[in-house]
Amino acid sequence: MPDDFASRDGDTLDGSPLDDVAADQESRDARTETRSGRRATARRAGERKKPRWGRRILAVLLGILFLGVALVAAFLLFLNHKVESNVRHEALLPTPSASGSLGTDAEVLASKGMNVLMVGNDARPGDTVSRSDVMVLAHIPDDKSKVFLIHFPRDLWMDIPGHGQAKLNAAYAYGGAPLLVQTLQDKLRIRIDHVAKTDFEGFSGMVDAVGGVRVYSEEASSGQGTGYAVQQGWNDLNGKAALSFVRERYELSEGDISRGRRQQALIKALLMKTISPEVITNPLKIAEFTDAATKNLIVDNAMTTSFMREEAFALRNVRSGDVVFITAPYTGFGWSADGQSIDIVDEAGMADLGDAIRRSTLGDYKKSSVLP
Repeated sequence: MPDDFASRDGDTLDGSPLDDVAADQESRDARTETRSGRRATARRAGERKKPRWGRRILAVLLGILFLGVALVAAFLLFLNHKVESNVRHEALLPTPSASGSLGTDAEVLASKGMNVLMVGNDARPGDTVSRSDVMVLAHIPDDKSKVFLIHFPRDLWMDIPGHGQAKLNAAYAYGGAPLLVQTLQDKLRIRIDHVAKTDFEGFSGMVDAVGGVRVYSEEASSGQGTGYAVQQGWNDLNGKAALSFVRERYELSEGDISRGRRQQALIKALLMKTISPEVITNPLKIAEFTDAATKNLIVDNAMTTSFMREEAFALRNVRSGDVVFITAPYTGFGWSADGQSIDIVDEAGMADLGDAIRRSTLGDYKKSSVLP
């Protein structure tokens, strides 16, 4: 076969229609692979994009959470500022020298728990001298599981350091909170760690701030002169009615003792209302209550805002049944040499009470009682 034919034949074979078909098929395969690759790439890209929506949702949720935390923090800062601007500090505790032997008494120094004396001042507009109308010693065990509120009737006839015998509330009139603290420390042989005092208007404002309270009364009273009658059983009271409720004693069967039980009932009702969902979840009511509770509040110099905040947080799990009321022991009623109506102290019972406070065993104290 001639070479040129072979060459042409080879050329003819290389460029034959079969080669064209094969080339076309390869081109189509390439385009198909390209489209398939694009779709696969798109699918992979879509798969990568999906988590972005999750991240965006998470970012939004985190933003909302951050905003919520910021608002809560701002609200807490506002409350903290309100407390700091309202609360006043004074020297309400006796000096170490006034405490005498108690300052070195080993048993007193080893006392368990914390004792805070709460004083309600009965000062009215224009008064220059006033007596303490409410005297409640709060004992808080170290584990913060309960709160014991010990009410001391104002007419208890006791030894007032430097003034002889007089009604307990006279100690406040003679020497303010320091002398009242010294009087109770001497009688009970205990250490009182802190003092907080307010006036009755403060109680009234707190009641209104939480929208009123429901209080149980053991006795009815007509409310002569105040216009606020109280029935035996449950009563719904606003601030002014609550003030009338705790001031009444002349219509009650045991006078000052009965009034003390009314004061205990109001304190408990106010405490329970304050920690109720109706109040605790309402920022406006919390702010109003904080303002009312601290506007007329005076505390000892060691009771700082941070201390009060920490103690309040430590007591967050306390419930109604964990608040126990105790009335300081007395044997009956009588008259002083100068003709005053008095409550006679149960000396042995008072010694037992002091021992229970020091040992933080008030739960076993026989005079303990929980109000309805």
